[in-house]
Amino acid sequence: MTNHARDDADAVTTADEVSTADEVSTADEVGTADAGTTAPGKLEQVIATQVRHYRTANGLSSAELAARTGLSKAMISRIETATTSCSLTTLQRLADGLKIPVTALFRGADTDRDATFTKSGQGSLTVRSGTQHGHEYRVLGTLKGRTDALEPTLVTLTDASDVFPLFQHPGTEFIYMLAGRMVYGHGAYEYAMETGDSLLLDGEGPHGPLELLDLPIRFLAISAK
Repeated sequence: MTNHARDDADAVTTADEVSTADEVSTADEVGTADAGTTAPGKLEQVIATQVRHYRTANGLSSAELAARTGLSKAMISRIETATTSCSLTTLQRLADGLKIPVTALFRGADTDRDATFTKSGQGSLTVRSGTQHGHEYRVLGTLKGRTDALEPTLVTLTDASDVFPLFQHPGTEFIYMLAGRMVYGHGAYEYAMETGDSLLLDGEGPHGPLELLDLPIRFLAISAK
């Protein structure tokens, strides 16, 4: 092989190496993002919103965030317009550059959750032992399909009758006095309760009002299994 031929071969090899190096250097921006620029999915839109929010909240320009993360300005633009899907490495770089946990970039991604809103004076009335004796139990909200959901109940006692129902149930219960005074029993113990007092108890122990001292009595009872 002549010297000229060897020079040409070396040039080709060098060109291939440079080309390969360029491809590797841009892999995180292009190669590790999901291929294509199809319509953005919900997750991409959430990430776009969060990146833009935290960047502006920190007073950073796209160029400054690019410098912090080692990504190109064009890549930052694609992320904030939800026209690309970020790799895990890119997400970590963004989080580090914005000084936030990675999970902050996904806030709002899972928003379809149950909630119950109850207006003042509303809520479903339930019939329990003692209801017919001036004891009103108004459930303020429930979450269907949840075995671990809290059950908040507004209890109103307006009649100092001789009927004081006791309850037992799995889990725990929290009682917060809103109005009136009463003696509340739990197992072998008695508690004199008035406005602002609270009691946390094991629901397995028999519990309930023992003596109504100042009517009407209103308290919030929150039970959890």
